[in-house]
Amino acid sequence: MLAYTSFFRVNANEKGIVLRFGDHVRTVQPGLHFKFPYPIETALTPAVTNITSIDVGMRASGGSPIGVPEESLMLTGDENIVDIAFTVQWRIKADEAPDFLFNVQNPDLAVKAVAESMMREAVGASRIEVLQTTGRNEVQEQVRVGLQKTLDEYGAGIEITEVKLQKVDPPAQVLDAFRDVQAARADQERLRNQAETYANTVIPRARGEAAKITQAAEAYREQIVAEAEGDAKRFISIYSEYRKAQDVTRRRIYLETMQEVLGDVNKIVVTNGAAGGQNVLPYLPLNELKPKSGAAAPSSSSTAGSQTTNGGR
Repeated sequence: MLAYTSFFRVNANEKGIVLRFGDHVRTVQPGLHFKFPYPIETALTPAVTNITSIDVGMRASGGSPIGVPEESLMLTGDENIVDIAFTVQWRIKADEAPDFLFNVQNPDLAVKAVAESMMREAVGASRIEVLQTTGRNEVQEQVRVGLQKTLDEYGAGIEITEVKLQKVDPPAQVLDAFRDVQAARADQERLRNQAETYANTVIPRARGEAAKITQAAEAYREQIVAEAEGDAKRFISIYSEYRKAQDVTRRRIYLETMQEVLGDVNKIVVTNGAAGGQNVLPYLPLNELKPKSGAAAPSSSSTAGSQTTNGGR
């Protein structure tokens, strides 16, 4: 019996804590160890690798969780009530197993109370939309860090491995109304995006049209200015020639003007006769006598006859 109480085994997932008359004297690693027989020394072997889970805001009952309103109902930063349930996972710190054994009487209750306090603080600084969407991971990490810091200050010897949000919903009494509000906000966001898309399409198009009109106006202005400058230079050059030879220049301008005015009309030339009368001068439209494309050329006899007739006149 004495030998049986003098040896003890520490498993691979445990730490051996040896107490002498209730006072911690040493910590041993996994394996077979010797101690003084009871009641001089006793050995405790807490499992330091086992993960313990604690649910806050819900309880498992028959496979389906049941909400605990006194734990789950919290007030958000935008003054909304939210129903939250989350899970905390923890284990004993291997190097602080004696602190876990002697500094905390009920570790599950301590972890749960501190975790609920940290979660209420984090939820009170957040909006409900953030908690339900992009802010979940941030809140989980904030609660984990705050919970670990508080337990370390207590000397609890506990390591928080994870904080996981299980449910973030409005209270059941207002859930339908809340979903209607969320749907309305989603429609508002969708319509806003559509309006912004339309604006991003129409505005650049209008700016392009305005730029096109501006460029056309500038091109027209440059054309008119260039034509005016050309006419001015032409007038100056003509005026210079006119000053050198006024009669010749006047006649040349007259002939050029007549050519431009009478170039495309039928013409009859009338000259003054010897006795003061008027005679009609025969006019042969040579351009009209040229054969047109696809038309047969006039015969030589017809041409000769025309010339004879005109000569007879």
